[in-house]
Amino acid sequence: MSFQAYLDNIQAKTGKSPADFKTMAAAKGFADSSGLTPGVKAGQIVAWLKDEFALGHGHAMAIVALLKGKPQGDGK
Repeated sequence: MSFQAYLDNIQAKTGKSPADFKTMAAAKGFADSSGLTPGVKAGQIVAWLKDEFALGHGHAMAIVALLKGKPQGDGK
């Protein structure tokens, strides 16, 4: 599954766009425009996404990659 397909599936499941997840992560102190906030671990973000949005591990890790700065729609 491509990275974009993961993001598309997440949006279909949650109704939240990648930009929405970036905004929510920033509000929680997990990330900013340059990437993950220093000291934040992927596991913290995965736990939040699993708890609040019932995402599976793979989909949660796609959001982590997005927050780290992986470009959207790169087909990889």
